[in-house]
Order: sequence, then structure tokens, then C-alpha cells
Amino acid sequence: MIAAAAPKLDPALGWGIVIGLGLVWISLGVLWGRKARDSEGFMLAGRKVGLSLGSATAMATWVTSNTTMLAPVFALTMGVWGMLAYSTASFGLMLFAFFAFRIRRLLPHGFTAGDFFRLRFGRAGWTLFLLITMVYSMAWLVSMAVAGGKLLEALAGIDYAQGMTLILVVCVVYTLFGGLYAVIGTDFIQSLIILLGIVFIGGLVVAKLDFAEAYAHVSTHQPTLVTVLAPAALLAVFNNLLFGFGEVFHNNVWWSRAFAMREEVAPKAFFLSGLLWFPIPIAAGFIALAAAPMGINIVDKDQTGPVVAAAVMGDAGLGAVAGVLILIVLFCSMASSIDSLLAATSDLLIKDVGGGLLGALRGEAGFRKVASVVIVGVGALTWLLAYHFSNSILEVLFVSGPLVGSLIWPVIAGLYWRRLNRGLALIGIATGSLLGLVAYYQLGWFTATVVGAGVSMLFTVAARWIDARDWPDANANPDPGKAEPHPT
Repeated sequence: MIAAAAPKLDPALGWGIVIGLGLVWISLGVLWGRKARDSEGFMLAGRKVGLSLGSATAMATWVTSNTTMLAPVFALTMGVWGMLAYSTASFGLMLFAFFAFRIRRLLPHGFTAGDFFRLRFGRAGWTLFLLITMVYSMAWLVSMAVAGGKLLEALAGIDYAQGMTLILVVCVVYTLFGGLYAVIGTDFIQSLIILLGIVFIGGLVVAKLDFAEAYAHVSTHQPTLVTVLAPAALLAVFNNLLFGFGEVFHNNVWWSRAFAMREEVAPKAFFLSGLLWFPIPIAAGFIALAAAPMGINIVDKDQTGPVVAAAVMGDAGLGAVAGVLILIVLFCSMASSIDSLLAATSDLLIKDVGGGLLGALRGEAGFRKVASVVIVGVGALTWLLAYHFSNSILEVLFVSGPLVGSLIWPVIAGLYWRRLNRGLALIGIATGSLLGLVAYYQLGWFTATVVGAGVSMLFTVAARWIDARDWPDANANPDPGKAEPHPT
């Protein structure tokens, strides 16, 4: 087998590509940001986002560097089930399509996911939600920054700290100027680049690979990769499925898009984005399964995707452009997630923490100044954490699985059940999170979210029948959501 390493660009070329792309995104952010004349425009793009932009921004946000880099690792270590396990995250977007219409009905003037938790679970539930979602959002943000720095170092020889700083600065600047208008607009372009790049590389792999020989090779030398009954891999499928549900159902990234899209568009956009995203991890994982049959030795499994892509493109006579294309696709996949998380996390800090828990922000006065300070502050905190915890942050992201998994059933219950014992539901969230963390360290990462979601489900079902009470009239405290009463 041929030992292979990730493609190395000349550092000057790497800097040129990243700076060039960064200037394009910043210019577009400033241009589109002119539409944001008030807080609703800045945070929710005027609530007029259509089908094409809505689908593209949801899909692009979900195509993180974890998708393009970690899906091949799943396939390399767990085989076909690992590849499919990662793709199940698409079901979260598809199922959220059914919730999007309900969300708009219940919160026609809502801004954040926090509005829902405050109105349905009271101040205690609101605080618990904010704690969980801020931990998860920061872990996701930092993991993207870490991935960006490491990938730029591996692909272009750019120092980790410099590369990580560069991608964060670019995303902070165009989010700062354009808000959700800039995020959605750049996501649309980034989604096209990601799709075209992956389809192109996948097509080269398919053209080069003899499927019969590849299956025979894997069956002989790596039989566990095509074993149907593999307990750990099967658990990983359910764990990732529930992790994806928890991520989408609770996170303000997706709620803000539900509020930003036109009411009749949101369900279609989320379902379409899930369909578009579903084959991407499968394609990335297939590249990993093709490595051994093609004689490519993976030295560093975290670099599986770039290594195989570079080898295939080199064989096709495209070696000179392999690193450039891979760098562009990965840069777009990182930027499309970092900008969305910056905007959504800042919205929570502005509206829920500043305007809600602290009572410090009311009305439009000074909104842009506050928003600017918060966005820069979130970016700076991300940089600080990514700089000091670059080796362990991916573990932190997986550890958050039971936390977000424990929110799945309370969200569904809050949207569709009028009667609920909110105290019991909140105990379920806390207990599920705690026991899920215990499972993570005692049993393995592939059990944590399953345990957290399962425990929370039991408490939520019990809360439906044990001393269940009607929700209070949401109109009794309409600010900031101005929600309608919960329909029967």
C-alpha cells in the first residue's frame, strides 16, 4: 500500500486562497447587511427568507468540517454502519420541518428558542435551557475553530493559531456587518461550492474504483467494516440519530431560521435541506471505504478525506488543483457553520440573557451597538478557548450529546401537549443529562445520547399524566415572543 499524507499547498498560495475567500464573504456581508434596518432585520432577515435561500442556509450550516472530516473516520473505524450513522443527522432537519409550522403558529413574533422555553417551562426551564444550549453552542463553535486551524496547518502550512484566528475574524466581521442577511446569503454560495466539490471528488472515486474488487478486498482484509450485526456500530446509529434530533430541536440556529423564513416556506425548506444533506456523509464515508482497495494507506485517520481525495485527483491528472479544491470546500464548510453559530448564539445572549434574565435591553435603542459587542465577544471567547483547548474540544462536543438529547421530548411535548407537569419534565432533563454523562464515561460515547434521551422521555411521558396542568396563557407575558395561547 502507498503511504499518503494530506496535500500540502505552498503557504503563500494557502494564505492567498483564504484571504481571497474571506474578502469575498466580508464584501457580500457588508452589501447584504444594508437591508438590516432594525433588530428584526438583523436577527431574522426581515422574516421573508424564501425556499432556495432557506434550504441552502440550513443545509450549509449542517455541513460542518465535522461532516467532511469525521464522516470518513466513522466509515474507516465502523464501516458501513458508521457511514450511515453520521447521515442520520439529516433526519433531525427533516423532522424539524413538521415542527417549523407549529413554531410559527405558537410564536408568530418569536425571536429565539428561548422564547418558547420561557413561555412553556417558566423561568427555571428557561434558565436550564440557556445553560445547556450555551454549553453546546460554544463547544460546537470552538470545535469548528479548532478544525479550521488544524486543517489550514495541515493543508497549507499555515500556523494553527494564525489560521484559526483568520477564519474567526472573517466570520465575525461579515456577521457583524450583515447579521442573518449576510449569514444566509453567504451560506447559499457556500452550499453550492460544497455540493459541487463533493460531487466532483466522489465522481472521480466512482470512476476509478471497481466495486466488485473493492468489496472482495474489504470483505477479506477488513470484514468488520461490512458486518451487518456490529453492536457498537448499531448503537452509534441510534446515538447519532438522537444527537441530531437534540441538536436541531433545541438549538437557536434552527429556531432563528424557522422565524426568519416565510411561514409557508419553512417546512419545505427544512425537509429539502435534510434531503440535500443526507448523501453528503455517505459520499464522504464511501471515500474512506475506498482507501484500502485503492492502495492508499491512511497514516492519520483524521485526514482520511483530504488524503483520499488528493490521491484520486492526482491519479486523474489533477494533482495541482487537488489541494486548492479541498481547501476551498473545507473552508466553506467551516465558515457556513461558524457564521450561523455566531449569529444564533449572539441572539440568545442579546435577547434572552441581556433582555430577559438581566432586563438590560429593551426596544431598538442601542441594539446594533449591543449586538456588535456581543458578536465580537463571542468570537473572542471562541478564539481563547480554541487556542488553549485545541486537543480536547471534540470530546467536549460529544460529551454534550446527552445534554441536548434530554431536550428532545420536552420540546415535542411543549409544542403539542397542552397539559404537562413542567417540574417533572425539568427533572427529566437534568436526570437524563446526568445519567447520559455517566454512560459516556462508563460505557462509551455511542451510548450517552441514547441514555440521556431515554431517561428524559420517561420523565416527560410521566409528566403528561402525573399532576399535569394546563399551560398558562402565553399572552399573559408576551414580551419578547408575543406568543399566542397554546392551541388545544
